[in-house]
Amino acid sequence: MSNPTIATLKKRRTQYALGRNVKQSPAELEALIKEAIRLSPSSFNSQSSRAVILFGAESEKFWQLTEDALRAVVPADAFAPTEAKMKSFAAGVGTVLFYEDQDTVKGLQENFPLYADAFPTFSEHSAGMAQISVWNALADAGLGASLQHYSPIADAPAAEAFNVPASWKLRAQMPFGSHEAGFDDKGFIEDEGRFITLGLAVAAE
Repeated sequence: MSNPTIATLKKRRTQYALGRNVKQSPAELEALIKEAIRLSPSSFNSQSSRAVILFGAESEKFWQLTEDALRAVVPADAFAPTEAKMKSFAAGVGTVLFYEDQDTVKGLQENFPLYADAFPTFSEHSAGMAQISVWNALADAGLGASLQHYSPIADAPAAEAFNVPASWKLRAQMPFGSHEAGFDDKGFIEDEGRFITLGLAVAAE
């Protein structure tokens, strides 16, 4: 069965070899990213996801700030691979910093106390859906990306550099750009250990 969503998911792969050979303008990519996040689902339609969208020198600045923070904790004699990663992320067209607004989460906890303990988890669900929506949208546009997690070490430098509201909590970072290398085949674990399907024969009758 042909399905465009599955086709997009097959295109969406982790790409570390990023470049700036893209046909879209920064404004077009900004609009694409915003729309993908805007259309992503969230619990109680809370729309808790936030984003800082960085292009060019601003994206490079974020990865330099992250590199500087990592130098303080990673031994100098083992830093070369980390430095190479930072350079590969900065080589792309831009970076999306994904945040979740904790004021929104707290407001839900106050308004719906029965679910108070669950709202932080629901927020993480919203964050993940926003991230995959953007990643899929970029893949459909012919761009490569990867999802990174340099929190909490990148939180304070990013907040200061980009005037991020105090209630926004950094959850992930997505450098993106042109594909400058191919991919290895992706392996999958066996279905038998991953899925349970019941009632299939009855549903087919």
